[in-house]
Amino acid sequence: MSLTVITDWESVPLFPNMVEEAKFWEKNQIGQRLMQTSLVGTDTNESTTITLRIDPRMLSRLKRLARQRYLNYQSMLKQWVAERLEKELDKNR
Repeated sequence: MSLTVITDWESVPLFPNMVEEAKFWEKNQIGQRLMQTSLVGTDTNESTTITLRIDPRMLSRLKRLARQRYLNYQSMLKQWVAERLEKELDKNR
């Protein structure tokens, strides 16, 4: 049985309980590229620090979602931006 490779975080649903999450991960796995970009400190030498003003409620929701996916919220946000950039660049080619 081959596992489905997850290439973006939108493909990972929010789970109502641990049983449903376990069933999902029996059939799916995180892709190598997505895993590498989610690791804390993977590219600290190549990163630039920025300041981003964000609504406190939105930040709270972002952090909650990241916790549910066992991720650092900054890493998840960076991955989302990277995924969107790729989509936009593909659209303009």
